[in-house]
Amino acid sequence: LWPCYICMIKMLDLVCASTITSRCCTLLDYRWEEERATDGSKWRFLEHKGPVMAAPYEPLPSKVRFFYDGKQMKLAPQAEEVATFFAKMLDHEYTTKDAFRKNFFKDWRKEMTSEEKSKITDLKKCNFNEMGEYFKAQSEARKAMTKDDKLVMENERLLQEYGFCIMDNHKERIANFRIEPPGLFRGRGDHPKMGMLKRRIRPEDIIINCSKDSKHPKPPPGTKWKELRHDNKVTWLVSWTESIQGSIKYIMLNPSSRIKGEKDWQKYETARNLKKCVDRLRNQYREDWKSKEMRIRQRAVALYFIDKLALRAGNEKEEGESADTVGCCSLRVEHINLYPEKDGQEFVVEFDFLGKDSIRYYNKVPVEKRVFKNLQLFMENKQPEDDLFDRLNTSILNKHLQELMDGLTAKVFRTYNASITLQQQLKELTSPDENLPAKILSYNRANRAVAILCNHQRAPPKTFEKSMQNLQTKIDAKKDQLSDAKRDVKSAKADLKVRRDEKSKKAVETKKKAVERLEEQLMKLEVQATDREENKQIALGTSKLNYLDPRISVAWCKKWGIPIEKIYNKTQREKFAWAIDMAEDDYEF
Repeated sequence: LWPCYICMIKMLDLVCASTITSRCCTLLDYRWEEERATDGSKWRFLEHKGPVMAAPYEPLPSKVRFFYDGKQMKLAPQAEEVATFFAKMLDHEYTTKDAFRKNFFKDWRKEMTSEEKSKITDLKKCNFNEMGEYFKAQSEARKAMTKDDKLVMENERLLQEYGFCIMDNHKERIANFRIEPPGLFRGRGDHPKMGMLKRRIRPEDIIINCSKDSKHPKPPPGTKWKELRHDNKVTWLVSWTESIQGSIKYIMLNPSSRIKGEKDWQKYETARNLKKCVDRLRNQYREDWKSKEMRIRQRAVALYFIDKLALRAGNEKEEGESADTVGCCSLRVEHINLYPEKDGQEFVVEFDFLGKDSIRYYNKVPVEKRVFKNLQLFMENKQPEDDLFDRLNTSILNKHLQELMDGLTAKVFRTYNASITLQQQLKELTSPDENLPAKILSYNRANRAVAILCNHQRAPPKTFEKSMQNLQTKIDAKKDQLSDAKRDVKSAKADLKVRRDEKSKKAVETKKKAVERLEEQLMKLEVQATDREENKQIALGTSKLNYLDPRISVAWCKKWGIPIEKIYNKTQREKFAWAIDMAEDDYEF
């Protein structure tokens, strides 16, 4: 089924290890060939040291003051700690947003003493400037510090003690073994809970998952864990419920671990299986647009949107989540507008809603005539706040998808369309004649096409304008150097006409090479500027890590001789080690 299969059989038959190729030895190291349990269990033995708790709060030095209404005021430690969270963000646009300020002030007051509450009644009268300057200075000092040997040794000690677990006789790396410190919730987009206090996680909030027969992690002295669990049907090691959304957070294995790697591989193989039957499924939902049953029509139109636009299905919100976010199945009438003709195109649907993480989804897209007519039908006699698909929910849709193909979900469609789009775009955009920077620009453009399809947006970085100015300064300086170098070539050629000697001829060649070198450097800088500008509001990382079969990127790199580190950083190369080893230059998704 995959390159290591034959050698795996040989290994099981105890054939001499020397007969196994180094390539297969690498694949065997993933240990995916080990016998799988049939009862749904993920492991037989699990041992770890638990999490590293967030450091306790250290009160501010007395010289760092807080002022209210122009007067110095000493805060109690609990209120002071929360005030520092706001002070650290003074330069961020979040602290200018009304929702952020309102939520922060409400939660901050809950941490105040009764005396502080009676005095501090208006956030506008609070002066956090000295706190902000103090943390800014600390940040700059950290940047200026050389690597402190003691600090490096302490981090290494923590990594060795807490950063690994033993799972079924294998030492596995843990992704993040530190509990997140308290702070202010930011959220994405215009999240209604931005500014709320993320409370400190204590041992009493934490559930530990490990083997009964392992050495159980010890809680900090004088405390106890919420629960000690022995559930081998899951792969998380530690869990707790966070205070903002009421969602469960986990400490998991590192992406490069055996379980994570195998799960990734299986995810992309499922998407590849969809490729084999996607034409049949598309023909099916097109037929269902004409069904006599309204529920089947609604299901078919929703599936069309999930397939064509890579929309999320729209899972029900978690308890306590108040953001008005929707997906395909939970769209309301108010979220779409229909235009028989718009901008020279027929049957246009305009989408405008908040998707996952409160990121706005806005798109105008022409659809097939029968889809358009069905949408008109679905909207008849409905109010703006009514469900567009009133006879459909995610459970019904996913049940139907499972009937169409084993393992099929809306996310599989999203993974399939993202991966196939990347593969097609790379074929269209990559030119054999391009140099390395131009090919990488082509790759990023292909990745961007996927990010746009999946609506992976981001706010432009705070430093974007400044970094672009710095880059433009470098480009201008390089252009000046190039102009000088071209003048030098002209001068050298004139000198050669007069002297006609070998030395003058060599001088011309040297000057020409300098021009070529500068032209290449200038092109690199201009490509970099184009790339940054095009990506300023697009998050390329999400699709690259979660929706794109890494074997497509690896094959592209191998085909065009692109160093893999130009596409994946060290962490990503560890996560996709299986793909780097598996894919050859002719791999097709």
